[in-house]
Amino acid sequence: MSASSEEIKVLSARRMAWMRFSANPVAIMGALMVASVILAAIFAPVIAPFPDHAGAVIDFRNKHAAPDATYLLGADKVGRDILSRVIFGFRVSLLLVAGVLIVAVPIGGGLGLLAGYFSGKIEAVITGFTNVMLAIPPLVMALAVGNVLTPSLTNAMIAIALLWWTWHARLVYRVSKSVAAEDFVEAARLAGASHWHIVTREILPNCIAVISVKTTLDAAFIILFGATLSFLGLGVQPPTPDLGTMVADGRQFLPERWWGVLAPGLAIFYATLGFNLLGDGLRDMFDVEV
Repeated sequence: MSASSEEIKVLSARRMAWMRFSANPVAIMGALMVASVILAAIFAPVIAPFPDHAGAVIDFRNKHAAPDATYLLGADKVGRDILSRVIFGFRVSLLLVAGVLIVAVPIGGGLGLLAGYFSGKIEAVITGFTNVMLAIPPLVMALAVGNVLTPSLTNAMIAIALLWWTWHARLVYRVSKSVAAEDFVEAARLAGASHWHIVTREILPNCIAVISVKTTLDAAFIILFGATLSFLGLGVQPPTPDLGTMVADGRQFLPERWWGVLAPGLAIFYATLGFNLLGDGLRDMFDVEV
C-alpha cells in the first residue's frame, strides 16, 4: 500500500471519529463545560468580581451576606465573595488534576507498556506490584499520607498520585499485551527493530486512545477526591480557595446560610459532570473500552 493511501486511510479514520463525537450532543455539552471550567481558571483574576477575596481578606461587615446584586452567590463567614472564591477554586482543582496526572500517567503507562511487551519476570513483577497497590483503598492511602505530611496542595497531589498510577498501568498493560501479539509487531521484531522502537512506535500509538479517555475520566475523579481530602482537612488549607474546604466551612452554618455550601457543591458537580460527559464522548469517538 502506498504512503498516500495510508495517509488517506488515517485521515478518513480521524474524520469518522470526529463525526461520531460531533454527532453526540452530550459529548459536546461536556466539552463546553470543561472548556468553561478551564477558561474560568485561567482568567480568574479578570472575571472574578473580587479577585482579592481569593486571599486572606476579612470583611466582617458582610459576614454571611445573602446572595444579592453585590455578592451574587453570597459571602462566607469572614465576608469574602463566594463566587470569586469558587472561580479561583476551579484553578486549584485543575492544578491538582494536572499535578496528579503528570505523575500517574507516565509512570502507570510506562510500567503497563513494559509489562505488556516483555514476558516472564518483568511482567510478573510489575503486574504483581500493581495488584498489591490496587488492593489498598485509595482513600485510606490518602488519609495515611495526609496524616504524615503537612496538608497542602502539593502533598494532596502526592497522596493521590501514589495510587492513581495503578489504574493506568493495568489498563495500558491489557491493551499493550494484546497489541504485542499482533502480526505487525512480530514483523517489526523479525526485521531487527529494537525494543525501544517496537514499544514506542508500534505499541504505544495503539494505546493513546484508551489513555486519552482514561485521563479525561480521571480528571473528574481527582477533582472529587481532592475535594474530599480538603473537606476532611487533609488537602488544600485556608486561605487558599478550595471547593472542598468551602463546603466544609459552609456546612457549619446550615440550614440558615445554605449558600455557603450550595455554590461550591454545585461547582464540584459541574466540573466532574463535564469531564465525565467529555470522557464518555471520547470513548464513543475512539470506540474503546476503559
